[in-house]
Amino acid sequence: MRNKKLIIAVFAAIAFGLIAAVSVYRYLASAQAYTRNLSNVVVAKTEIPVGSRIIAEWVEVAQFPRNYTPEGTFHKIDENLIGRVAVTRIAAHEPITEGRLAPIGSAGGLSSVIPEGFRAMTVKVDDVVGVSGFIMPGTLVDVVVVISPPQGAGQQDRVSKIVLQNIKVLASGQNIDKPKNEKEAERVKSVTLQVTPEQAEKLALASTEGQLQLVMRNSVDQGDEATPGANKSSLLSGERAKPVPDPGLNGGNAPKPVVTRRPRPRMASVANAAVKVTTPVPAPARPSIEVIEGAKKRNVDFP
Repeated sequence: MRNKKLIIAVFAAIAFGLIAAVSVYRYLASAQAYTRNLSNVVVAKTEIPVGSRIIAEWVEVAQFPRNYTPEGTFHKIDENLIGRVAVTRIAAHEPITEGRLAPIGSAGGLSSVIPEGFRAMTVKVDDVVGVSGFIMPGTLVDVVVVISPPQGAGQQDRVSKIVLQNIKVLASGQNIDKPKNEKEAERVKSVTLQVTPEQAEKLALASTEGQLQLVMRNSVDQGDEATPGANKSSLLSGERAKPVPDPGLNGGNAPKPVVTRRPRPRMASVANAAVKVTTPVPAPARPSIEVIEGAKKRNVDFP
């Protein structure tokens, strides 16, 4: 009896040992497979602002699964990365990719964030022109100018017209990066806009001859709007009330109710009393036929 219990205990220990050995083997095999599937990726150790040159103290190497590694990443910290200029803000622990950096040899600061074929132009703003300080780097704006028409145009009134549309703000004051808390409006005296050479010419003339106004637009609303402009005549002609859309991307796509105005009754003053003037409505014509009786003709109306 005692030998039987001992044999059972030995077999049980062997079985548990085999199960433990198989589990450890599978775990080690899985860990080795997972390790072989990892790749070294250079990430930001701290937040890297826009226009800053990357130094070795700001980056480190982390391991990412190969299937989830972003394209254009750096696998080691070398001369291909150190000294490059960031064209967008890179958050801490975020992989550094080629698309977030300026070409090798680019200068730091504002010039590194200007795309090829574009220019940076600064205009003066105040609390009104700068939309009360909410114009920040990355914001899209339209440029409106209030200007007097040229002589000989046959018009004396000043005209308000949108001259540039969908213009990106590169810098607010001397800040080329968005503040950490975007809810805080920053009052600045100038903004730098990203324009083409042709747009720079228009902007220079508009800022010299007229008064500029910046109009903020939704970052996803980059459509082109053709407007006739406004003068005193169109200003005094009035404007119909329009429903206010909900905020967001699809706010302007909601069906808009039709706003109609009921005609007011015409009033005439007779002996200082208001009397409604109504126009009589003619009765509908009844069908008739022409009857010829010898030399006589007459019309017979149907009831």
